[in-house]
Amino acid sequence: MKKIITIFVLCFPLIGFAQNKVSPVVKNYGGIFEIPYADEKPDPTLDYKIVIEVVSNTDKYDSINWPLFNVARLLNLHVTGGVPKEKIQVVVVIHGGAAFTVMNNEAYKAKYGVDNPNLNLYQELQQAGVKMFVCGQSLIARKIDRLKMVPEVKIATSALTTLTTYQLKGHALLKF
Repeated sequence: MKKIITIFVLCFPLIGFAQNKVSPVVKNYGGIFEIPYADEKPDPTLDYKIVIEVVSNTDKYDSINWPLFNVARLLNLHVTGGVPKEKIQVVVVIHGGAAFTVMNNEAYKAKYGVDNPNLNLYQELQQAGVKMFVCGQSLIARKIDRLKMVPEVKIATSALTTLTTYQLKGHALLKF
C-alpha cells in the first residue's frame, strides 16, 4: 500500500500539467499548447504581416519538413493567443535545400524513393490563407522541374527579391 501511495504522490503533479495540443487553424499540423496564464501574448488588435524564409531541408526525406511545420505552429499560436485569423497574413518563401519539398509526389518519389510527406501540409497551409513561393533560382540550380511541383506553391523570380519586396510592404521577417 505504501508503494501505491508513493507512486500516486510522485505522479500526481505530472497529471496536473498534462495538456492536449490544439490546432485551431492548420488542423492536422503545428499543434501547440494553450498558455492562458502567459504574461506576454500576441496583440489581437494588430495586423500580423509576416514573411517567412524557409531554407532548411531535412535528412529524413520521409518526414515533414520542420520549417514548414513551424509555419503551421505560427498560425496556430497566434490564433490561440487571441489574434483573429483574418488579421494574419503569412507569406512563405522557399529556397535552398527546402526547394525539394515543393516537388509533386511523382518527382519526390523518383528522387528519394518515398512519398512526399509535405503534400497535405502544403494543402492545409494554402487553405489557411498562406501564400507560398519557391525561388526560381533554386529550382534551376537544383534541377527541379517547374512542371512537377505541388500546385499550392508559386514560382518567384528569386527568394531575395521576394523577401525584400514583402519586407518593404511591412512584413516582419522570420527565418526557419
